[in-house]
Amino acid sequence: MDPFGDDTPVYVISVAAQLSGLHPQTLRTYDRMGLVSPGRTAGRGRRYSMRDIVLLREIQRLSQEEGINLTGIKHILELQRDNVRLRDEVAKAHAALEDLANELESTRAVAARLAQQRRRGEPSGTPGADLVPIRQTGVVIWHERHTSD
Repeated sequence: MDPFGDDTPVYVISVAAQLSGLHPQTLRTYDRMGLVSPGRTAGRGRRYSMRDIVLLREIQRLSQEEGINLTGIKHILELQRDNVRLRDEVAKAHAALEDLANELESTRAVAARLAQQRRRGEPSGTPGADLVPIRQTGVVIWHERHTSD
C-alpha cells in the first residue's frame, strides 16, 4: 500500500490549495520546481490527486516544522521515490530467485530419480540412464546495475 494515496487527478488548483492549506501560487511554484507534478487536462489545466495533496502537506511540514529548504525537500522526495523503486526491484528479484530455486530443486529431484533408476540396473535405454547425481551447488544471479541521473 502506497502511503501517498490515490493517483486519480481530479482536484483543480483552487480545491487542491484549499485541501493542502497552501496558496495556489505556491502550488504553481512547487509544480515548476518539480516537487509535485499534477496531471494535466487537454487545455493544460492542473489536476491534483489525493496523493498530490498528501505530498503538498508533507512538503509544507518539512518546510515549516523541520526548517528544510525547498531544494533539500526536493532531494528528500527523490530519495524516497528511489527507495520505493529499489524496494520494488528487490521484491521482484526475490520472487524471481525463489522461482529459480524451486526450478533447480525440481531438476535435482528428477536427476536423483534417474540416478536411482540407473543404480537399480534399469535398462540403459531409459531416458537419462547415463546421468549422474547432481551435486549441491550455489546459484549466482548477475544483473545490470541501474544508476540514476
